[in-house]
Amino acid sequence: MDVKSRNYLLMNRQALEKDIKTSYIMDHMISDEVLTLQEEERVKQQNTQKERAAMLINIILTKDNNSYRSFYNALLHEGYSDLAALLQEGIPAISSGNRKSSMDGMTSYGYFPGGVHWVSVGKQDKAGLLIKLQNLCSRLEHDSTLSLRPPLNIEEAKDRLRLLMLRKYHRSLLILDDIWDSWVLKAFDNQCQVLITSRDRSVTDAVAGNKYEVHVESGLAHEKGLEILSLFVNMKISELPEQANCLVRECKGSPLVISLIGALLRDFPSRWEYYLKQLQNKQFKRIRKSSSYDYEAVDEAMSISVEQLNDNYKDYYKDLSILPKDVKVPTKVLCILWDMETEEVEDILQEFVNKSLLFCDRNGKSFHYYLHDLQLDFLTEKNRNQLQELHKNIVNQYKKYYKLNTPVPSQEDCMYWYNFLAYHMAGANMQKELRDLMFSLDWIKAKTELVGPAHLIHEYVEYSSILDQKGSTVRENFQEFLSLNGHLLGRQPFPDIIQLGLCQPETSEVYQQAKLHAQRETGTFYLEWINKTSLKNLYRLVVRPHRDAVYHACFSKDRQRIASCGADKTLQVFKAESGERLLEINAHDDEILCCAFSADGEFVATCSADKKVKIWNSRTGQCRRVYEEHSEQVNCCQFNNRSGPYLLATCSNDTFVKIWDLNKKYCRNTMMGHENSVNHCRFSPDDEYVASCSTDGTVKLWGVRSANELKSIEIKDFFRNVDEQPDDVEVLVKCCSWSRNGDMILVVAKNKLLLFDVKTWDLLTQVIMSHHSTIQYCDFCPDDELVAVALSHCSVELWNIKSLSKVAYCRGHMSWVHCVAFSPDGSLFLTSSDDQTIRIWETKKVCKSSDAVLKSELDVVFHNDEVMILAIYNQKHLQLINGNTDSVVTQTAAQESPISCCCLSEDLTFAAFGQESGTIKVLQLLDGKVLKSREAYKTSVQHCQFTSDYQTLISSAHDSVIQVWNWQLDECVFLRGHKEAIKDFRLLENSKLLSWSFDGTVKVWNITTGNTEKDFACHGGTVLSCAVSPDGSKFSSTSADKTAKIWSFQSSSVLHELKGHEACVRCCTFSHNNKLLATGDDKGEIRIWDMLTGALVHFCSPVTVDEGEPTHGGWVTDLSFSPDSKMLVSSGGYLKWWNVNTGESLQTFYTNGTNLKSIHVSPNFNVYVTVDNLGILYVLQKM
Repeated sequence: MDVKSRNYLLMNRQALEKDIKTSYIMDHMISDEVLTLQEEERVKQQNTQKERAAMLINIILTKDNNSYRSFYNALLHEGYSDLAALLQEGIPAISSGNRKSSMDGMTSYGYFPGGVHWVSVGKQDKAGLLIKLQNLCSRLEHDSTLSLRPPLNIEEAKDRLRLLMLRKYHRSLLILDDIWDSWVLKAFDNQCQVLITSRDRSVTDAVAGNKYEVHVESGLAHEKGLEILSLFVNMKISELPEQANCLVRECKGSPLVISLIGALLRDFPSRWEYYLKQLQNKQFKRIRKSSSYDYEAVDEAMSISVEQLNDNYKDYYKDLSILPKDVKVPTKVLCILWDMETEEVEDILQEFVNKSLLFCDRNGKSFHYYLHDLQLDFLTEKNRNQLQELHKNIVNQYKKYYKLNTPVPSQEDCMYWYNFLAYHMAGANMQKELRDLMFSLDWIKAKTELVGPAHLIHEYVEYSSILDQKGSTVRENFQEFLSLNGHLLGRQPFPDIIQLGLCQPETSEVYQQAKLHAQRETGTFYLEWINKTSLKNLYRLVVRPHRDAVYHACFSKDRQRIASCGADKTLQVFKAESGERLLEINAHDDEILCCAFSADGEFVATCSADKKVKIWNSRTGQCRRVYEEHSEQVNCCQFNNRSGPYLLATCSNDTFVKIWDLNKKYCRNTMMGHENSVNHCRFSPDDEYVASCSTDGTVKLWGVRSANELKSIEIKDFFRNVDEQPDDVEVLVKCCSWSRNGDMILVVAKNKLLLFDVKTWDLLTQVIMSHHSTIQYCDFCPDDELVAVALSHCSVELWNIKSLSKVAYCRGHMSWVHCVAFSPDGSLFLTSSDDQTIRIWETKKVCKSSDAVLKSELDVVFHNDEVMILAIYNQKHLQLINGNTDSVVTQTAAQESPISCCCLSEDLTFAAFGQESGTIKVLQLLDGKVLKSREAYKTSVQHCQFTSDYQTLISSAHDSVIQVWNWQLDECVFLRGHKEAIKDFRLLENSKLLSWSFDGTVKVWNITTGNTEKDFACHGGTVLSCAVSPDGSKFSSTSADKTAKIWSFQSSSVLHELKGHEACVRCCTFSHNNKLLATGDDKGEIRIWDMLTGALVHFCSPVTVDEGEPTHGGWVTDLSFSPDSKMLVSSGGYLKWWNVNTGESLQTFYTNGTNLKSIHVSPNFNVYVTVDNLGILYVLQKM
């Protein structure tokens, strides 16, 4: 590297290390071949962002001038223009010797050595776009040594494409033909050079980067047409006969028509006059125009070309009429259709290719064929009356070839059948066959495993009229099953679809099929969720009015109607009681972000990413006004609250808030003051003020009459770090909501609800949500006590803003919840989500039942084939539940302090519990009577357990003392010795107790005398768990220091130190045969060790896991071996069963929630009990 360049790097090193994030920078440098993958790995191994940046700069300093240039360009590409400017003067001059002449193993296309990649896009929904992206990735990966599954969603596909373009096809050109919608472009926005063709120049507004517009002529120039003809007939232009000029004029500049005529003349060079007359006569007439193209010349050329085929070939060409548009069909599909060998089929297709009637694309080793859109339109019109039979023929040929089997991914035709078999069955109107296919769990499993659930859900909607039978809900069962489990079906490793089906309601066709499958399967075990009937859906109505994400919905003033809008660009109005659709309007040219009823319900306003605001008659759908004064997307619209003059407030990314009078064509007032996008605006209840929320971190209050800014609050001031300094993270203020009387305003930013007094602007109170979730939206209930909050983790919470308590948790949505809104009387509220649904909830019902959850601390007794569960219900009650019947046997009265832990006596006579106040109590289960109570601790009680005679209760709290309380004699022994809080304890034989602590020690106590009998200094960090071997001679300890140890009770010495875990080792258990120890860690990994030698026997982990997804969905929290020591069950983010001999996963049960703290297992290993973080109880029985 030049000295000057090196000095500029060293001079500006501090600024670079402070600001740059290395990930995408390195992608660019790898694509420029100046950084190796090994060097990238060295950078990634550094702990902090600054250390990674420092390592990257160190590596660059050891390299040549090319690496400096690449680093500079990467900074520009990634938006670090200020840092790039610091290095600009140091850019070394380019010497001619540095230029590469070619790319190894890649054909160079002039300025695009990475190649030119063409994608015909057309009009697409999200499912169709995903298929396009999957096909493109497949094409780009075909010669890769890696065999990758297709991306399962658009974001994953976009990321895959970005890496392919950067690392494998850098400096390539991506051509996107026939783009209709701007949102489609975002999926291809991966910083490569893109050429698009579109009828609408505004579609490029959705992406960043320089844009160059090229106006395309409607056809070929006359001279160019002559040149193409001359190439076909192998003559100079000057040698062409006089009819050539007339032919080109009749072709009207169409490249397709000239190619068709040229191909005919190549075969019959003497027919110039004949083909000219054919074109001029225009004997073929299109049955029905299907777009605005001028088809006449194309139709004539196609008709002439097809007539030149012999009769057999005409029939083969007719068979192509039912091919899907924009799809390249593998040869194998046509081999199946025509029942021929590959070579025979390729010979026929080559004849079509030679005549320009078909196009061929070589993809790897195989050929793929496709028709131009206009050719397919011609065939469809020509054979319209025969299309149903043609579709039926291809379905019958598929069934004949595959019989009862399904294609496997290794076959080249596999993707075609999974994507288009249902399309052909629907085209053939084969109702029974389509139902058999779409209502088959085998087909669903095979298809979703390959391409994810999105396309299948799309097909259920698309073909609902064929699938639905009178009085049947089967299609709804399957569609709901896929919609509610889509988040699982899109992950790796792929879940067992039969097990997922067994979790459906017993009336569902999905459950019935799953049960039959499970009963027939051999070698796989399944679990029945025997208490699932207790899980009630709390929503009153679920509607799916849109074909894409629902961004906003609202009630009319009379509560009778709901308006909704979203990504599908439509406005829907439907009945709130039944979901019956009243109105559907294709309202905008881009996504609709918000909608609002006027106070009298007469009008609905919509605003969109197309920068427009529109006013509609809510009964007729007539458009009354279009406002186009915003210069960026319009995020929110809201009518004033009172009847009378109609006023509408809107806000936009252009930083302005505007007030519109519906009686006028233009904006009444524009409020200027925000410095960034304005996300939300709302009139005060008396219509005197408008509040607005912005990405600039402020909430502003404006006077409606004056349009003056009256108040501005810096919300960022309410987000401070541990040093009480303002957070560096940008604070986006999402939305606000007024109290009914207008005295208070609620503001949402990040994970906080902030309530302000409007007169003084004092902060009255705040509610902090989980740091793992962002608040998307909020709404004040008209009673001024309840607030509904929509969260990014798919749920909605109701909070009492006066008591600052969460009163309800509403689960049901399977994706982000964008909006929540109360009805005007507060009796209902609705939620809308990315999952395409709107759910209507009854406020009272939700408040009464949705907070009825169990704490994760419970005790289970397996007694005479019965499962008896003691659980903490709604924090202040104890419930004894019969797990077999899912019935509550007894429930205690509410306690004065929340209950923190509980335990059962084995004979089901007594129960005990500890409270957050430090009190412990013993009660009689028969009547719930408290027998004894003791104020034992000053902190919350963490654990309690009866001794075998049930006369003594052992407990621990957040301190270092264990209390042994003979509650019948009211005598207490204190076990003192640990220096820090007790983590947990376990009873041993002969009045002995094993305890472990945050101080890193394990102790053995005599609970009669209170003396310490053995003291083990086990770990440098917290001891997280201990287990005792079945023969009682050994115990194991696991720690936050990432190790586990096996100890001898007799010698008080460590037998084995088990290393290899990469995170805190949280749990352990011994096998019943006294040979193995299993340990689980916070990385989600499980290891099985040989007790005798301390050697690692198996590492339990799925083969593949989605990037960023923990192996076990989170920490491994509990483990248990089967009695024969051949199986292991583990809890964490969900439940898993393992084959101990191989370390392979046998089954996974996905709970509704996550973070399972423990798993209780019956002695015969057939019943399993746990509670998730939503408070849902699971009693699972092996089938």
